[in-house]
Amino acid sequence: MSAVTEVAPGYRASRTLPLRVEALRQWRRRRTLVMGGVLAALPFVLMTAFAVGGGPGGGPNGGNGRITLIDTATASGANFAATCLFVSAGFLLVVPVALFCGDTVASEASWSSLRYLLASPVPRARLLWSKLVVALGFSLAAMVLLPAVALAAGTAAYGWGPLKLPAGGSLAAADTVPRLALVVAFVFVSQLVTAGLAFWLSTRTDAPLGAVGGAVGLTIVGNVLDAVTALGSWREFLPAHWQFAWADALQPHLEWGGMVKGAAVSVSYALVLFALAFRGFARKDIVS
Repeated sequence: MSAVTEVAPGYRASRTLPLRVEALRQWRRRRTLVMGGVLAALPFVLMTAFAVGGGPGGGPNGGNGRITLIDTATASGANFAATCLFVSAGFLLVVPVALFCGDTVASEASWSSLRYLLASPVPRARLLWSKLVVALGFSLAAMVLLPAVALAAGTAAYGWGPLKLPAGGSLAAADTVPRLALVVAFVFVSQLVTAGLAFWLSTRTDAPLGAVGGAVGLTIVGNVLDAVTALGSWREFLPAHWQFAWADALQPHLEWGGMVKGAAVSVSYALVLFALAFRGFARKDIVS
């Protein structure tokens, strides 16, 4: 005889834990508001630093005879937004991604509410999918917030104009917003590795700080390994090796090579890590 599974009238697994409900829960978290405040405040901190220091770079040529992106920060609002992305992409933007993706499942376990969500019943795959989509959405919002505030504040302080390029020349003002949007898109894709690490660790531990800290720590290790030139071409398999490939988008002629390679490496690692998270969580004994 075949087993018969009774389902409550009106129950649909696909309608459990709606994305809007999960998004609202995450939005009300204090860490979400604090992280948003930190990212929104960074452009004003940099503007204050430039005002106190008499301008970026410490001199007309950055003090070393070579103009960098930071030296052009006050040339226009677009330059200021690009500078904010440059100083934050290496580490600061890693933190919200690790926080939103690493805290999402582990925090439920630490509150002993995870088993009650699954008993609702919310299918495990559905629970992970809802939390992952919302976490990635908040991560993307964090990456958009920073340059958006920087562009608005920089335009008010330094005016609207073309994007002055450190190597010479400039991008027309009409082209700056699409190029900055491309930069943000690439930074988000490059951070999918951190998201995958944090999300996988979040399904393996009941300690949110362990998942967040582990993802940030492993990302730092990747940056350290990329600095080891003895690894040669092996560094190209490290996501950290391509984290600043977005600079190719801030050129008179758009270059896609580095960004395509970096995106391919990042997405490949992320897909494996997300698959491990779903596979491991499907077999995990939930006791908290």
